[in-house]
Amino acid sequence: MTSAFKLPKQPPTPATEPRLNLGASLQTLDLSKDYGDGMGLITELDLEIGEGELIMLVGPNGAGKSTFLGLASGMLEPTSGWAFIQGFPAGTVEARAALSYLPDSPVLYDDLSLGEHIEYIARLHSTQDWEEYADDLVEMFGLTDRIDDLPSRFSRGLKQKTGLILGLIRPFRVMLVDEPFVGLDTPGQETLVEVLSDVVEQGATVVCSTHQLDLVSHATRCIGLRDGELAYDGPATESKIRELVGGL
Repeated sequence: MTSAFKLPKQPPTPATEPRLNLGASLQTLDLSKDYGDGMGLITELDLEIGEGELIMLVGPNGAGKSTFLGLASGMLEPTSGWAFIQGFPAGTVEARAALSYLPDSPVLYDDLSLGEHIEYIARLHSTQDWEEYADDLVEMFGLTDRIDDLPSRFSRGLKQKTGLILGLIRPFRVMLVDEPFVGLDTPGQETLVEVLSDVVEQGATVVCSTHQLDLVSHATRCIGLRDGELAYDGPATESKIRELVGGL
């Protein structure tokens, strides 16, 4: 009788997969996610993103951007292939330790103030000297006078700022950000562009799902998705962003 038990799928290693680059900040090999309705990443995706890159992930709604970020973060299980963060399979303890993932809707606790959220995340990830850094972030995003308020009651824009602060207060080498400019006021957008640029200058890698044209001059590369497939991988220009999104 044949057993129904199957061993867990083992990730490739440099010995078994010569394409695997352990020095890449983020790499995907034959990565796909098929939801069965034509959505997701329907074509196997091979990408390699290096240290200190600022990637604009661009495409129309339903192109597969959020699916890609979910797979790279380890939050979604792929249909096929692998994603690696700093050479470690996505979702492993080592990959999660190197990664800061900001989904499009921040997850916030109902009964914690902004200051308590920040302290909780900083202590959870053993951030060194976090208090002064937290003060700087809160001031930059204009939330100093809301430090004792409950973010669960904030507007969409203030919740977005809170999520960004929480994503930045923890140590990371790779940051994945899903539509962070949505809901932000103009000062908040300007601050975010400045912060992402600073992060990259310090050697971290950022993959940001956005068509925010203010970010183009700071981006090292643009990756475009359309209908679950890779449509473009090259320099970020305003004309290319408009083309990939379908007009702005």
